[in-house]
Amino acid sequence: MDDLFDFINNGETWVESISDDAVVLRQFLSNRSAELSATIKDIEQQAPFRHMKTAGGFTMSAAITGCGDYGWISDRRGYRYSKVDPITEQPWPEMPKLLFDIGQQCALEAGYKDFKPDACLINRYAPKSKMSLHQDKDEKDFTAPIVSVSLGVPATFLFGGAQRSDKTIKVPVSHGDVVVWGGESRLFFHGVSPIKPSYHPFWGDNRINITFRTAG
Repeated sequence: MDDLFDFINNGETWVESISDDAVVLRQFLSNRSAELSATIKDIEQQAPFRHMKTAGGFTMSAAITGCGDYGWISDRRGYRYSKVDPITEQPWPEMPKLLFDIGQQCALEAGYKDFKPDACLINRYAPKSKMSLHQDKDEKDFTAPIVSVSLGVPATFLFGGAQRSDKTIKVPVSHGDVVVWGGESRLFFHGVSPIKPSYHPFWGDNRINITFRTAG
């Protein structure tokens, strides 16, 4: 698959172009494991991971929680952002400065300035969990990029085009990799192949995905 990608050596980080306005920052956060793990566990204590229902009534295989001004929710009424966690009936946990700064740093490294995420979604993928191809289109501002952090066991990130039927490429992501896309690629379809059984000291046999967005 190397011929699909354009590799650029950017100091200690490899910036891998996967499409117009979409890159992977290889190993960008591999040295932040301890503080990220503690931060996620603190958020989980306030807003537990849960398996949401889709609008069609199916249970999502990935569990989700989040922090920030807005949290993403899904139920029979559809997909949307909410300032209140429907489980705790309280505002979502405040986004820790650590996470806000990481979101900004990743966006800047990918060429997107002045990114101010107000929603931080955290997905937990157990073995065989996946995420079907979809667009991130519930946000009000499509000029801001999406920043997606991979932690724990490896995964295959699927990245397509503006139409669901467009060809997708398979992008392997491992602990510490960050995918950032915006501009012409902002509404491209993307997803995650089923997670293969594996182990990583960060979260056992699970993959953790942190996604930063500007929702409001």
